[in-house]
Amino acid sequence: MVKQIILAFFGSIFPVILFNIDRKKIIWTGFCGAIGWTTYLIVYNYIPSSIMSSFVGALAVGVYSEIMARKLKTPAMEFSIPGIFPLVPGITAYKTVSEIVEQNYAAASSKGMQTIAVGGAIAFGIMLSSTTFRFISKLIKQRK
Repeated sequence: MVKQIILAFFGSIFPVILFNIDRKKIIWTGFCGAIGWTTYLIVYNYIPSSIMSSFVGALAVGVYSEIMARKLKTPAMEFSIPGIFPLVPGITAYKTVSEIVEQNYAAASSKGMQTIAVGGAIAFGIMLSSTTFRFISKLIKQRK
């Protein structure tokens, strides 16, 4: 489990270099991916569903991204995009294509639907956290 979290940390750092994000934020984006993957693993231990685990992991990435964006005065996307890289269902997408090549269409359909569902769960988790933070910020501004 610790090995996976360390790999998730590095898996979030490398896209920072690829996307040319400010190098001062490299460590913080690594923590973002590690937090998302840790959350994924914890939820998966209780609810063995990759869709639900990915949603909660993406929600954690989104919350962390919004907090760090306000703290470091930078867009939240600089944290959330590299932070979701460990959650992206790459192996499931690969297996989908592999099943199509082997003409096993029933298995390809199943894997393909799982890939789409996990991708949607990640998108919904990020969107929900972002929308919630904007709503809370709007309420705080209205009270002042």
